[in-house]
Amino acid sequence: MDVQFHKQTLLSRRASLVGDLSDIEQALDAPMPQDWEDRATERQGDEVLEAMGQVEIAELRRIDAALSRIEDGTYGTCLSCGDRISDARLMAVPDAALCRNCAK
Repeated sequence: MDVQFHKQTLLSRRASLVGDLSDIEQALDAPMPQDWEDRATERQGDEVLEAMGQVEIAELRRIDAALSRIEDGTYGTCLSCGDRISDARLMAVPDAALCRNCAK
């Protein structure tokens, strides 16, 4: 397992998420239109942005946890059973904390 490769992948995705969250925050801070129909449409868009932001915050937390596991030397070890997480799983889900069996 190439831990440095996974670390770079996680850091790159983290930077992307931070940028996305900043964009979402700016969009949500934009002033509301005066027209009530436009305002209703804007509110629906805001709800979608808020949901996207929550999903990205959750992913950011998983990435930060994976980066912590890299630092303490436990990256690639299942937090539930202690077995090794397969390279294929880590390639597909670099922030995986559980092996395939425990994730089921």
